[in-house]
Amino acid sequence: MTGESEPITRDSLEEAFRDLQGDVDRGARPLLVRIAYGAAAAAGLLTALAYLLGRRAGRKRSTIVEVRRI
Repeated sequence: MTGESEPITRDSLEEAFRDLQGDVDRGARPLLVRIAYGAAAAAGLLTALAYLLGRRAGRKRSTIVEVRRI
């Protein structure tokens, strides 16, 4: 280290924190997009599964009416 160093100022700290925050944002954003796509796909699959299971249950419980002429 040299004998003379710059004093730490508020501006230098803010700049360092902005740089650090920028690195975190760039790394987290693609991950958030992947999570959002995964959640949307899971919601779609869950909706389709609920529809198909409800349809099957409706067929089991439905009454068949037979009409005969006399």
